[in-house]
Amino acid sequence: MEQSPVPLLDLRHVTVQRGSRLALDDVTLSVAVGEHVAILGPNGSGKSTLIKAITQECYPLPREETSVRLFGRERWNVTELRQLMGIVSNDMQAFYSRGITGEEAVLSGFLASVGLWPHQTVTPEMRERTGQLLALLEATHLAERKVRDMSSGETRRILVARALVHDPRTLIFDEPSNSLDVFAQEELRRVMRKLAQSGITILLVTHHLADIVPEIERVIFMREGRIVGDGPKRQLLTVECLTQLFGVPVELTTRDGYYHAW
Repeated sequence: MEQSPVPLLDLRHVTVQRGSRLALDDVTLSVAVGEHVAILGPNGSGKSTLIKAITQECYPLPREETSVRLFGRERWNVTELRQLMGIVSNDMQAFYSRGITGEEAVLSGFLASVGLWPHQTVTPEMRERTGQLLALLEATHLAERKVRDMSSGETRRILVARALVHDPRTLIFDEPSNSLDVFAQEELRRVMRKLAQSGITILLVTHHLADIVPEIERVIFMREGRIVGDGPKRQLLTVECLTQLFGVPVELTTRDGYYHAW
């Protein structure tokens, strides 16, 4: 009898408390390796806390029925886990205010630091991999430019390259289009499509429908710390479902595989 493949993540009855509030309330979720998924919901719905639970930046309340399995394992060295999961977050951009070049920012991903420091050793293999990633993301021209002098869109490409240095099995995008102008949003979505087509699993957290690139077929709705919808995007991305999720009347259009709401 053929065994079922091990899921990328398998969460069972996960509850996370932050202060007096339940940021996640009895969440159960499974995502397969190679499956592209978008997690959608209003601000404060628990999306970012869910990502922190997956990356083990925060932990669920200890209960008998609770488990968090990643790649089939419950216990991880967090450093080892983060080599399998690349993270692209808008929050990381603030750490690159000093004179760090694009190449240095990407190289620092190998060393889990912000930029490079005198005590750290950069190998020729690291530099070669960095060059390959900058070329993949059409960002070779940013190698010597200071990150603080880049546009938000250029910085986001550098952060994507940084997240890819260990050739992770999945890439997590946490609200990736925040603070980007229209041109930079389009650039980012083109990069996401390229990565999805390359075989890396994409896990997207957003409240912008237009971030859900055509390669993402499954959508998860979150509200008030709970999963309130999970299924194919053609079934969930409707006026009725989105109006209920966001609590306001929504209008919806589709074009070239993208959904747009206002």
